[in-house]
Amino acid sequence: MNLLTDPDHAQGRANRLRARSDLVASASARALFAIVTFVTTWTPMPAKAVDGCLVLLCFAAPSWRSIPQCVPPIHQVLRDLARGKPFPTCAMAGAGNTASHAWARAPSNCPPQYTRVFEGPSRPIYSCDYAGAVSVSINGAPFARTWWSMAGDSVTEFSPAAKTQLGTWDTRFDDDYATWLASWPPTVPADPNP
Repeated sequence: MNLLTDPDHAQGRANRLRARSDLVASASARALFAIVTFVTTWTPMPAKAVDGCLVLLCFAAPSWRSIPQCVPPIHQVLRDLARGKPFPTCAMAGAGNTASHAWARAPSNCPPQYTRVFEGPSRPIYSCDYAGAVSVSINGAPFARTWWSMAGDSVTEFSPAAKTQLGTWDTRFDDDYATWLASWPPTVPADPNP
């Protein structure tokens, strides 16, 4: 018996194909209905503000990039700052525990390793690799300053007290400074017997 020419087999095959087609159409209709229902009933939630207390803790961490819970809020606050939004506050920080933002201005408010100097027509023109800095104070003393760029890059400068307290920290700022310092020609000590 040839299955290709058997009328019962051909009818069974046609029924199976029709059932599969109906199932696919039914699944497609259900998916389309679910999408239409979601779109027509979904109302956007207002954007949540970044938690200033979490941001304060993350900026004071040895490396906020290594703490998964810190990455999204820090990226968000840096995007917000780039768009001109104010820095978030933390009412529960306690006396002397603060974080604030200032725009970078070279050469006065920009680390030397990130300051660029160009010769202008009448005077030098200074620029900074970073757009701003978030400064964190703990117990009223400077703790850390995170320099950030519009492109999303950042580097953190830790105070000596922070380094003592933390023990380990992201050393990129210090490494960049050491590299910058090494790029300068050595100074020749003055001859004590001229």
